[in-house]
Amino acid sequence: MSKVFGILTAIVLALAAVVSSKNKEEFESRKVATQNEKDLLTKSEARLKAAKEVLEALPIEIAGVDADIEKLTATEAPKQKSNDATKAQIDAATAKIAANKEKLDGIRDKTSKMGDLKELSSKMRATSSELEELAQSITASEAKLSDLTARDTALKADIVGTKFKVDTFATGQSLPSLKTRIRSIYPNWGFVTLASGNNVGVMTNSTLDVVRDGETIAKLLVTAVEAGSSSASILPDSLAPDVTLQVGDRVIPGQAAGKAASN
Repeated sequence: MSKVFGILTAIVLALAAVVSSKNKEEFESRKVATQNEKDLLTKSEARLKAAKEVLEALPIEIAGVDADIEKLTATEAPKQKSNDATKAQIDAATAKIAANKEKLDGIRDKTSKMGDLKELSSKMRATSSELEELAQSITASEAKLSDLTARDTALKADIVGTKFKVDTFATGQSLPSLKTRIRSIYPNWGFVTLASGNNVGVMTNSTLDVVRDGETIAKLLVTAVEAGSSSASILPDSLAPDVTLQVGDRVIPGQAAGKAASN
């Protein structure tokens, strides 16, 4: 009988040990799950804070953008006026060259009909002097025309560039030519700083791509811009779980602004 009780006791102890082990495993599993939930909550709170900061700064940033657009539009009018004045000078110089060439052709025609040059040496000397003066005038006029044409081309290019910037800023996008790098990373707060600002066309509230080895690994939302630097939030779920952003990663405008360019 004692053997039966001993066997039953051993069975009970074994069952108790199994139950205890399973309870411990379940406790550890729930502990890990609870920690994961806490981590997710911390990240969500950080994202919420960043989103609130963007929302609070939005009216100020919009006012700044409107001011930039107004400033760029104001600079376009004087450039267009200067361009019109340059064009008028080019037209005047072209007309003068044509008149001088016509006069030179007339003199050459008269010279060809003079006959014996020995008898008309004095007239030829005068004519030669006039021809040389006209040739010098034509050369000077052509040089001025070339200079005015170059200035006109430069002014037109400047006007086109200014208008492109105005139109791009009006859409809320960064310039397609933008190329910069990540300067610093703050993973706990979900944002980074960039090595460039509005000096190269970074636009507040525009979307940027982080590119590594020719592939987009994350997307950023620009939250603040200065002359030579800017900051941007890492868009949630745009960064793959197995990818970590690094200082020096290349940043370009989002696909809506232009395709990724080569290094």
